[in-house]
Amino acid sequence: MSSAASRILILSSNTGGGHQSAAGALEESLLRLSPGQALVTIAQVLEDATLVTHQLAKLYNYLLRYHQHYMRYYYWAIQKIRPYESHMLFQYCMKYGMQLLEHWAPNTLVSVHPMTQHFFAYILKKLRLIDKIPLITVVTDPCEGFWKGWACPEVSQYFVASEDAKNQLIEYGIADNRIRVTGMPVHSKFKPLTSSEEKHQLRQQLQWDPERFTVLVNAGWVGGGNIPMLYETLIQSAPDNLQLVFLSGKNKQLYQEAQMFAQNANIPVHVLGYSTQVEQLMNASDVMISKLGGLTTFEAMACHLPILGDCLTPPMPQEEGTARFIERHGAGRLIHHPHELGLALSRMIQDPDYYQTFKTATARVGQPGAVDRIAHEILNQPSH
Repeated sequence: MSSAASRILILSSNTGGGHQSAAGALEESLLRLSPGQALVTIAQVLEDATLVTHQLAKLYNYLLRYHQHYMRYYYWAIQKIRPYESHMLFQYCMKYGMQLLEHWAPNTLVSVHPMTQHFFAYILKKLRLIDKIPLITVVTDPCEGFWKGWACPEVSQYFVASEDAKNQLIEYGIADNRIRVTGMPVHSKFKPLTSSEEKHQLRQQLQWDPERFTVLVNAGWVGGGNIPMLYETLIQSAPDNLQLVFLSGKNKQLYQEAQMFAQNANIPVHVLGYSTQVEQLMNASDVMISKLGGLTTFEAMACHLPILGDCLTPPMPQEEGTARFIERHGAGRLIHHPHELGLALSRMIQDPDYYQTFKTATARVGQPGAVDRIAHEILNQPSH
């Protein structure tokens, strides 16, 4: 495909924050690498297609926020029912899909969500365009065990984060020659600071104590799960020489509750809502407490930020591989019980060499430049 006429439609959804983060990262990279030569559009497919798909997306986010332990059953149900292969649902969504293609007239489709590419493959076949418009998928689950929905035989090119992810696609029936291991599509703004002085200045800019060990407690885009419980645990029993930064995402009620808890803290606590500058928060912090979502995890590692991963309840099946990855490579620790949190942080604070092992590991397994590699290959797809 000639970059002089690149009209790229990215198929995404706000189920969790990772898919949209990947879509935004790809958009920025595609536009930066081909200035004035590409038109990039991001479509929220599940939200906009039909009432049924919109409700499925709402259910996913509701469970993620309030009932994380049920996510495993949602995953199993989707794997069993496979709504992403339902021709009845395709017919229901057909008007939306046709209007989207007609309006944007893309010459490349890029899916960053496992529930979108089957539907658009169906439309392209109906229109006899399956051999003319490349259908590309960027898998945003970095390790093995992810949704079967990612595997679609009509996808012309896959980009994945790891050999484990590639092997999982092969197990699901995708040909080896259609899969490229490029790394996770992390936005180019996620990169480490160059010096401790730079971190000191950034903390001053954010009005944080520049001298304290800083813990970023990240409740994710939807704001929920087990992270609020871990935050409350730290409020009650945190070591004296740290400060907390609580990121509540798009959960206004959680933001208010977190502020109330902060009033009773014996250490500095900064409560924030949804942020578009998470890279600054990560770079100003020493460690992050978070659910092990693929994009969030790799964004942190791109900033050389160690992770204390929430495993109070078993990770969602598509995130179990990420948990094993973190543990295997020493880029953080998995927290299975609230009391482990204070112990882990105390040791990191008291033993700088111990803490440095995690920093070194994140630098080793981060994947700098991955999104640009993916964008470059999308822009240079062969003409049809």
